Amino acid sequence: MSDHRTYKQIELVGSSATSIDDAIRNAIAEAGKTIKLLEWFEVVETRGHIENNQVAHFQVTLKVGFRIANS
Repeated sequence: MSDHRTYKQIELVGSSATSIDDAIRNAIAEAGKTIKLLEWFEVVETRGHIENNQVAHFQVTLKVGFRIANS
């Protein structure tokens, strides 16, 4: 192992009909299926979809950081 850490940052968009929290959790859970060493996230945008004067969907844009293996 080296004496430093290197990270990569990606952007994800999660959605949920239930809540903003659920949208965040959905995005991270899906990313974690193919991206290893996820370490942090930052919510950069929150928006939603309206149908029949009701909130139909929450959508959250996240910046997600993960560590490069062996760094």
